[in-house]
Amino acid sequence: MKVGTRTNKSIRVDLQLIADMIEPGSRVLDVGCGDGALLDYLVTFKDVDGRGIELSSDGVNACVSAGLPVIQGDANTDLFDYPDHAFDYVVLSQTLQAMQAPRATLEQLVRIGRRAIVSLPNFAHWRLGWHIWMAGRMPVSGNLPHQWFETPNIHLCSIRDFVSLCDELGIRIDRSVALDSDSLPLKFSQNLALANLFGDQAVFLLSA
Repeated sequence: MKVGTRTNKSIRVDLQLIADMIEPGSRVLDVGCGDGALLDYLVTFKDVDGRGIELSSDGVNACVSAGLPVIQGDANTDLFDYPDHAFDYVVLSQTLQAMQAPRATLEQLVRIGRRAIVSLPNFAHWRLGWHIWMAGRMPVSGNLPHQWFETPNIHLCSIRDFVSLCDELGIRIDRSVALDSDSLPLKFSQNLALANLFGDQAVFLLSA
């Protein structure tokens, strides 16, 4: 039986964009699902067969309290245990840059899911470079809220870096959307140079 607790359709704009990429009734694995906001939305409003994996006990407890089928696990190691094409979609939202081995993680996502959806912050955004140049310090922003000494982000990349990695691995980018600092889609998302310069983050729909 599918359980959802949301009574409205209010989720973060970037999560809504991810949800819009997922077909109703699909099998979905949300990797690093946090408090389960996206997973709960998908179960409630898109009738998905959803599962989650989350490292933090607080996140797992929040998901379980909401009736969501989420297990505690480390995606750095546990993704290798899933069979091929076990899900229609595998979602990794704002987490790739915190993975120990992003390349291997990306390969696992498109192996486990028939399609993968990845969102990530863009470390080439012009404001970040401007801040480093002017202040001489690592920037802190709404999308990157941690100080350099406590940030979980260990593999910084740009939109262009991610596109290049997908090309190298033979992963097809079926759709990509760059978002501004208000998490609204940029009209020139398909222009890689402009998206890389002005995109605060990006969402990619992938397939092998």
